[in-house]
Parts: sequence; structure tokens; C-alpha cells
Amino acid sequence: MREGACRFDLWYVQVNWEGSTVYRVRFMKSGQEAPVPSAILRYLAGRTRGIPGLSSIATKGSSVYAAIYREVSLVPYGTTCTYGEVAARVGTSPRTVGQAMARNPTPLIIPCHRIVASRGLGGFTPSVELKMALLEIEGTRKKEM
Repeated sequence: MREGACRFDLWYVQVNWEGSTVYRVRFMKSGQEAPVPSAILRYLAGRTRGIPGLSSIATKGSSVYAAIYREVSLVPYGTTCTYGEVAARVGTSPRTVGQAMARNPTPLIIPCHRIVASRGLGGFTPSVELKMALLEIEGTRKKEM
């Protein structure tokens, strides 16, 4: 398995992957740069609409979380969806969707930053400011949130 990190704003984005499968993405305040998949670099630089060619290990299987992650992966670049909308599509509760988003092992690949509260932005680990920065590079309009 490969591990690398790149900069995004004030954060380091650490990625663990093998081939086209991503196992973990973490946002950290400190780190050391090392190669990451080029699709992630292009996305973070705002040069591509999404992260083509990479998949998350978290979408595999039949658990409720895997179903949630698959549904969230369908939310288009530059748009948002509420926790309640995702819950209705998967047949679970908004709280369960929120818990899945908080435990998402591969943010960016599973774009949990696109999932918002019915009234406002909602949370994001490790920082709501990071969520806003990711939505901003996608050109998401405030009226959509």
C-alpha cells in the first residue's frame, strides 16, 4: 500500500491507496509532502470536476454505511444534498447518515463535504472551514446550501 500527502489550503491531505482503490484520506495540520494520486492533486487545484479513476474501499459490501457511501458518491460535483435526502434514498435516518459522514474513511473520494444540513452547512471533520473550502473549489453556490 502507498501513502502520500499533499497540501490543500492550510491542511495536509494524507492518502493511503493501492492501484485505483483508496483506503484512507485524512486531513492533518502538519505533515510531509509525498506523492499522491494525480487525480487528487488536480481536484484540489480546481482543475477537474471530481476525482475520476479512484474508488473507495468503504463502498464495498452490504452494510448501511456502504449503501450511504455509494449514494453520497452519486451527488454531482458542485451540488449539495441534505442528510435527510440521502437518508430517504437509502432507507435510513438522517442521524445515521450524519454518523456515516463523520466516520467516512475516504473523504474526497466519497464527497461527504457535499452533504449539508437542511438549515445550514452541517458538520465536517476536522473543520467546517475545510468543508467550505472544498465546496468553494467546486463553485457550490451558497443558495444551494
